[in-house]
Amino acid sequence: MKRSNYIIKHLDILYPNAKCELNHSNNFELLVAVVLSAQTTDERVNSVTPILFKKYSNAYKLAKAKLNDVEKIIKPIGLYHNKAVNIIKLSNVLCDLYDGEVPSDRNALESLPGVGRKTANVVLNNCFDVPAFAVDTHVSRVSK
Repeated sequence: MKRSNYIIKHLDILYPNAKCELNHSNNFELLVAVVLSAQTTDERVNSVTPILFKKYSNAYKLAKAKLNDVEKIIKPIGLYHNKAVNIIKLSNVLCDLYDGEVPSDRNALESLPGVGRKTANVVLNNCFDVPAFAVDTHVSRVSK
């Protein structure tokens, strides 16, 4: 058995019901929540996303949002200005290029504002069942 398969098997045993802790009801919400989760906790993101998604339930609505309105909603999570800019811009790209839908292609995801490899991997794995590891600085440090 390849070493990676061995590790995956044992991770499945240790964490049989592992799931994303970010609250979401569709692919768009997960993408936005993961972008918002940078340098903050999932708990804090989950405290603002119900308000955000009630007002902006899809990419078309968020693409038309006023920056100041989005900033007010997400301010408690920190780095709110850049995150607000990114989620509005990524919503515009989703509308312009993908009919408001989240793409299932890694390169397409990584081309979205605010989306890097870790975010793309979370979305690919949780939305599209693509095997992918979300490696952040902590995972990288511990695995080494």
